Amino acid sequence: MGEAIKGRGSTGWLPGRFAVTTPEVADDGWHQRDHDGELDLLPRTQVTEERARSIISRNRSPDIPFSQSVNPYRGCEHGCSYCFARPTHAYLELSPGLDFETRLFAKTNAPALLRRALARPGYQVSPIALGINTDAYQPLERKLQLTRRLIEVFAQTRHPFTLITKNALVTRDLDLLAPLAADNLVHVAFSITSLDNALSSKLEPRASAPHARLRAMKALSAAGVPVGVMFAPAIPWVNDAHLEGVLEAAREAGARSAGYVLLRLPHEVAPLFRDWLQTHLPQRAAHVMSTVQQLRGGKDYDSTFGTRMRGQGVYADLLERRFALACKRLGFDRDRGPRLDCSRFVAPRAPSPQGQLF
Repeated sequence: MGEAIKGRGSTGWLPGRFAVTTPEVADDGWHQRDHDGELDLLPRTQVTEERARSIISRNRSPDIPFSQSVNPYRGCEHGCSYCFARPTHAYLELSPGLDFETRLFAKTNAPALLRRALARPGYQVSPIALGINTDAYQPLERKLQLTRRLIEVFAQTRHPFTLITKNALVTRDLDLLAPLAADNLVHVAFSITSLDNALSSKLEPRASAPHARLRAMKALSAAGVPVGVMFAPAIPWVNDAHLEGVLEAAREAGARSAGYVLLRLPHEVAPLFRDWLQTHLPQRAAHVMSTVQQLRGGKDYDSTFGTRMRGQGVYADLLERRFALACKRLGFDRDRGPRLDCSRFVAPRAPSPQGQLF
């Protein structure tokens, strides 16, 4: 690991837990200079087409208010230092560090797979969460439009879905989202960790700025799309003081529901986040991790259902109380999730080699 890299959340290629070999970056002096005459040493984003075999993931976690999800991308260019999905790159024999935010995979057959899955006999309708593992509106969506095409499938089949994002690009698809919202088929949540642009740019360097997310939230709300805010993650002594401010700003922008999740550090995320603290907040790093471990039974992370999203102890209880009081004061809905209409679903017709006669 090393120094901060402009526009990236990681500072190096931390090897994954399944790695057989470990790459090391060295500068031998035979580098090229870019058009400004400066050293062009920044890691470039690479996108690889992936032909996925399936697209709907299912879970039975009691901590999560959905049972189905769809993710059109692997890896995420937003570069959030704390992202719980980073360890998934280890399964690809890639680094959960810089590879996770620079070596991206686009499931180009995702819309076709979704249509096929919804057409299967006996499919049971329940809301699908779009872009949970990695953000469905990360920067490459602007060009590839896989998320938009997935929403088109939801619209054609009248299938309910939710999505959560850190990117204002979601407003591009208002022409699809507004009619779906009129039939109670969609709910959009925005993840906002802080209203401080400087802090946000370090925590999530390529996500939309906080004020841009609030503008997008306001635009969706004005168009009739129900929106919510997720204060996630809450990081002790880093952004926890921003909780009430974020909720107030979101409520003013039209959010109806709110939630929060405590910082989670599974597998490689723990050393990556420790490195981020040493890079950006070195004087606070030890205090932050001490509190994190107090919340997790003395460990960096505890995956036990029921506590992994909230933690345990005095700090956890205080944060929960602050959140509850703010929601009550602002009139937020704190239910487990939006109650979308599953009765409108119309299964797509399976393709026939004889075509359609009528």
